[in-house]
Amino acid sequence: QVQLVESGGVSVQAGGSLRLSCAASAYTYSSYFMGWFRHAPGKEREGVAAIDSGGSASYADSVKGRFTISKDNAKNTLYLQMDSLEPEDTAMYYCGATEFKWVGLSASFFTYWGQGTQVTVSS
Repeated sequence: QVQLVESGGVSVQAGGSLRLSCAASAYTYSSYFMGWFRHAPGKEREGVAAIDSGGSASYADSVKGRFTISKDNAKNTLYLQMDSLEPEDTAMYYCGATEFKWVGLSASFFTYWGQGTQVTVSS
């Protein structure tokens, strides 16, 4: 069982930056495939970024060049650095984890989820 707790979501102006964190409770955290997803009202859930145990990452086209996913295995924490934020980035952001080695941004393969943290970007 893995428990995930997100933090760092706030309201910012367009062009600003934020770093989201996802703290995980799992002895085998470093072996999990981790990802960030977002869900905005009236839209489908969207995969944002994902990273495997070796540090290889995948990004949605909408965030490439602006967002960076990383993980600190010593702290059991996943991060999402978000730069050049746009109003379209406004959403609830969730982190997920799975024991599969690589599932890209397919949410259906993720087993564990956090409660989410709200990001609001104003123009």
